[in-house]
Amino acid sequence: MSAAATSASPDPGPGTDSRQALLAYGALGLPLAFAALPIYVHVPRLYAEGLGLPLALVGAVLLAARIVDAFTDPLIGWANDRLPRRRLWVALALPGLGAGMLGLLAPPAGAGLGWLFLLLVGVSLAWSVATIAYNAWGAEVAHTPLLRTRYVASREAFGLGGVVLAAALPAVLALGADEATGLARLAWLFLPLLAGFGLWTLWRAPAVPSAGLAGQGAGRVPVRATPLWSGLRATVRDAGFGRLLAVFAANGIAAAIPSATVLFFVADVLGAERLAGLFLVLYFVAAAASLPLWVRVSQRIGKLRAWLAGMVLAVVVFAWAGLLGDGDVIAYALICVLSGLALGADLSLPPSLLADLVARSTTGRAQPPLQAGACFGWWNFVTKANLALAAGLALPLLALLGYAPGAREPAAVTALAAVYGFVPVVLKLGAIVLLWRWRAWIEPDVPSADGLRKATVCEGVQS
Repeated sequence: MSAAATSASPDPGPGTDSRQALLAYGALGLPLAFAALPIYVHVPRLYAEGLGLPLALVGAVLLAARIVDAFTDPLIGWANDRLPRRRLWVALALPGLGAGMLGLLAPPAGAGLGWLFLLLVGVSLAWSVATIAYNAWGAEVAHTPLLRTRYVASREAFGLGGVVLAAALPAVLALGADEATGLARLAWLFLPLLAGFGLWTLWRAPAVPSAGLAGQGAGRVPVRATPLWSGLRATVRDAGFGRLLAVFAANGIAAAIPSATVLFFVADVLGAERLAGLFLVLYFVAAAASLPLWVRVSQRIGKLRAWLAGMVLAVVVFAWAGLLGDGDVIAYALICVLSGLALGADLSLPPSLLADLVARSTTGRAQPPLQAGACFGWWNFVTKANLALAAGLALPLLALLGYAPGAREPAAVTALAAVYGFVPVVLKLGAIVLLWRWRAWIEPDVPSADGLRKATVCEGVQS
């Protein structure tokens, strides 16, 4: 994949609301999500168990790599707005992503913590450049709230397809060998997937319209020559965006702790290591199947309330997981399906709410408009920070509580079940409280419980 793919003007094709446009835009979501899952699900176990590195140190390296993201992701978003050629940014990032994934999942003999750290930073940088530009592209090309939700749903549907492949294929590709062999083969398979789906999006997805030409709030927001740090601070301090980002962070950490510990839970609590891929497939297929449902629910009750309903469903279902024990595979499969349905709301609705905030900021308010690149730079940082914090906190906590991979002692297994099942529920309840408390800032066009529209009152209020 090269930047040359962007030098020619692609055929504009059908309108932005057509099925072809939605599919072409969403296609890149598959390889991007395919790349993300092994980093947070398989890499901790690959380097801790396969290469014999200490579990706590592997978690610390994951956290350290995300500290680097604390600086790079917002900067990438700012740079995206200075040169808002979303297609070009994506094309430049994809080759580095492919090479980095190969090195990360097929490490040489004797690879240690330094190799893990450098490859994590490299892969994360390439993934961020592509993802920030890609998300901003989708927010700018859609010109109505419903169309923004459909673009996000298309992206997430392809993304869930990538996640299912990444979850199921390591065991299949191992062909009777160990997990490390399956992951190395997965890395080689990733390269043609990245090229094929990446070219589909780069060549066929609709271009962002010029500002003001596609309807109210549509198009690219004109870039203001704001200083770097003041621009980034102004973005995160925006009343609506800052609150939405805080809820997204709390909810994301709750979802990330099971992601970082699921393979350990399945192997050592359920005693069903060989079924781990199947459980992941059930979870993500259920999430993909739920996306049209959440789009329809959001049309009826609003995006914020639909997201809230998904959170409540997740809490009710996942509280059950911490009570499971050896052999409870049927119960856990049901939990995977039901919590997967709730995941569909987490995937489709928060980015759509953010796109609405960006579009709304261009009209009817005194403050400078939000820039899509800067917003998604912060968003991308929080997405990865959630996953890294989960690994960087949960894995050392498990080690402190006496758990090590392969442990079968009752106290260690109980600690793993509690961290996996109960800690996320507490965090998710906190996110529910924040979302309801700040609903008038996050989705001001939908009346609050007392029937009042507070959008004009809330403008300019600092978080």
